[in-house]
Amino acid sequence: MTVKISLLNKSPATEKADALVVIVDGPLTENSIVDSWETTLGGGLQAHLEAIQFKPEKGGVASIPVLGNQAVGRLVFAGVRQAEGGDGASFGQEARLAAAVASGVRACLPFKPKKINVAVDRELDLRAVAQGSHLGAYKFDKYFTGDKSKTELKQIQVLREKTPNAGDKKAFALGLKVAEGVCMARDLVNEPPNVLIPEEFARRARLVAKKNKLSCKILDHKGIVKAKMHLHHAVGKGSENLPYFIHLIYKPARPQGKVAFVGKGITFDSGGLCIKPGGSMLDMKTDMSGAGAVLGMMEAVSALGLNVEVHGIIAAAENMPDAKAYRPSDVLDSLSGKGVEVINTDAEGRLVLADALTYAARLQPDFIVDAATLTGATLVSLGAPFSAFYTGSQEIASAMKEASASAGESFWQMPLIEELAVQLKSNITDLKHTGDRMGGAITAALFLREFTEGVPWMHCDIPGPVFRDRASGMNPKGATGHAVLTFLGLIQQHALAPIVQNKAKSKTKSKAASTSTQGAKKSNKTKKKSKRAS
Repeated sequence: MTVKISLLNKSPATEKADALVVIVDGPLTENSIVDSWETTLGGGLQAHLEAIQFKPEKGGVASIPVLGNQAVGRLVFAGVRQAEGGDGASFGQEARLAAAVASGVRACLPFKPKKINVAVDRELDLRAVAQGSHLGAYKFDKYFTGDKSKTELKQIQVLREKTPNAGDKKAFALGLKVAEGVCMARDLVNEPPNVLIPEEFARRARLVAKKNKLSCKILDHKGIVKAKMHLHHAVGKGSENLPYFIHLIYKPARPQGKVAFVGKGITFDSGGLCIKPGGSMLDMKTDMSGAGAVLGMMEAVSALGLNVEVHGIIAAAENMPDAKAYRPSDVLDSLSGKGVEVINTDAEGRLVLADALTYAARLQPDFIVDAATLTGATLVSLGAPFSAFYTGSQEIASAMKEASASAGESFWQMPLIEELAVQLKSNITDLKHTGDRMGGAITAALFLREFTEGVPWMHCDIPGPVFRDRASGMNPKGATGHAVLTFLGLIQQHALAPIVQNKAKSKTKSKAASTSTQGAKKSNKTKKKSKRAS
C-alpha cells in the first residue's frame, strides 16, 4: 500500500477531503478547529459529542457524517489519552499523540476514503503526527482479490495553518521513516509461512541493506555449519527450507558506541518432532516476530543519524519434523563451545538464539538485546498486552522502562531467579536447554545468558503484543510491529549518554593497547638493530 503523506499550510475548514481527522488534546471547548466547525455547522456539534459520550481524555474516537455542501464528507474526532499514573507503565506524550492520530485515521478506513486530512490546532509534535498517520493507514491486503484487493486511500494531508520550516519538515520526514520500519515488521509477521521462508527473509534483509546503505552479511546453511553455529543448523535442518543467518550493520562515520540486537526468526514452528497440536500451530507464522522487529529497526535506524554503531542479527529457520530433524536427547555443540542436551524440540527458539548471542557477544558491543516470541509462560504471567524483559543490569532496565514508555509499547521487567538455574544442569553434557514447567520463562532467559560471554545483555520475551485480535491505538488488528519503536528509543538513549559500559570490552581494549605498545617497542628495537647492522 502506497499512501502519500504530506505536511501542508492549509485551512482544515476549506481543504477538500473525504474525511477530516481532528486531534483533540485537551478540553473540547479549547480546540480552535472544533470551534470553527461548530460555527460552520450552525451549532450543536459540541452538544452532540457530549451526548454520545466522546471522551478525548480517554483516547476516544467519534465519527460524524457531514451532511450538506461542505469541504469534507465526514468529521472524525480523535482524543489524546491523558497520562496514566501509578502503575509505572504510563506512555509518553508523543506516543499518546501518535496513537490518537492512528486511531483517527483508522476510523476513516471503513468508509473507503481516497483522501484524508488530519488537522492539528497547535504546536503538536510533528514526528508523532506523521508516525501516527502512517501507522493508522496500514493495511495488509495483498492477498485479497476482486474489489477487496483495491486499497482506496491514496493521500493523507496533515494540515496546520503555519508554514512548515526546515525543522518541521525534518521531524515529519523522520516520523514517516520510523513508521515505515514498524510497517515493515508488520508485513513480515503478517506474511503466510509458505511465502516468508528463511531464504525469503534473507532476500528482504538484503533489500533493506541496499536501500539504507547498510553492510550485510548472510550465511546459508553451509555457511552456518562452517561458522560452527550447530544449534542454529540443528533446528533448521529438518525442513526443506534450510536456515539462514543474517547480519546487518549500520556504522556512522565516527561511532561513539556499539550495540547489537538479536532476533529469533523461526518462520514457522511446527514443534519439530515434538509436534504441536493442530490448533497450536495456527499462529506459528508469528514465531519470527523478534526477527521482524530487528529488521524493522534496521530499516529506520540510519534515518536517526545517531553516532552509535548498530548490529541487527537474525537467526532464521523453519522448525519442521523430517528424517533429518533433530531429536529429544540429542547432544549438540554450540558456537560458544558448550554442549547442549535437547529436551524438547518445540523449545527451538532458545537454540537459534544461543548461537546468535555468542556471535553478537564476539563483536564486543556495549550491550546486547535479544527479542523472541519465546515462551507461553510469559503470556500466562502477564497476559497478551505486555512483553517481559530480563536483564542483570539495572542501567539497561531503567533505560528500557524509559524507552518503552516513550514508544508507547508495554514491557514489564521480570526477575532472573538464580536458584532456578540448577534446572538447566545436564547429566550428560554442560546444559539442558529447558527446565521445569514452572518458571519456564525465567529458565529460558537463564539459558540464553549462558551464551552472552559476559557482555551486558537483555532478553525480551514478546509473544503477546506482536499480534492482536482487535485494533487499538497505534496497533491494527493482526501484526503490530511491536518492539521496533522501543529498540530505536534505546539506541537514541545510548547515543545521548552510554547506558552501560561493557567491562569485558574495556579489559580487551586495555590488553590490546598493552600488546600494541609492546609491539611498537619491539619494532623500534628491531629498527635500531637494523640501522646498526647496515
